[in-house]
Amino acid sequence: MSLHPFYPIFDNAEWLRRMLPLGVKLVQLRIKGGAPDTLRAEIVASRDLCAEHGAQLVVNDHWQIAIDEGCDYVHLGQEDLDDADVGALRAAGVKLGISTHDHAELERALALEPDYVALGPVYPTILKQMKWTEQGLDRVREWKGLVGDVPLIGIGGMTPERAKLVRDAGADVVSAVTDITLNDDPEARVREWLQVMA
Repeated sequence: MSLHPFYPIFDNAEWLRRMLPLGVKLVQLRIKGGAPDTLRAEIVASRDLCAEHGAQLVVNDHWQIAIDEGCDYVHLGQEDLDDADVGALRAAGVKLGISTHDHAELERALALEPDYVALGPVYPTILKQMKWTEQGLDRVREWKGLVGDVPLIGIGGMTPERAKLVRDAGADVVSAVTDITLNDDPEARVREWLQVMA
């Protein structure tokens, strides 16, 4: 199954309720913290919304719930990989995306035969404090050469204007967070993204 080139990330199912009807076909649910019951409810609601709208859901971090609830995809950061049971994910048929920031992380990710590799931050990001500075377009080109046929996702500081540059550099998919969630009109921004990425 191929990945849609536009990949927004949201922190609750309500965002999916708003954005999936606009034509979003690939989305990540990234919830940090929260009570287990609340997490499960958000993941189940998101799974059902994606099924209803013919979209792919990627669950960030919470791999066991993703297995339990029959989700298609899990995204793991490098720290998350330390605790995750990748064998259990594979046995359950759950696809895996992995974050990378340097060559050692990329080597570790590729050894696990991921279904996609994410590189970030391509541009400066306000989403979270990171020890890595911006990677830049040259790193995107290098990463695409190293990952080959594995889909490459560019993330960090993304805007519709930057998306074309990142795709031209080799990224198959571009991921956005605060460009949408902090926008005065998130729906209009998502429509703009979808138009640019079509």
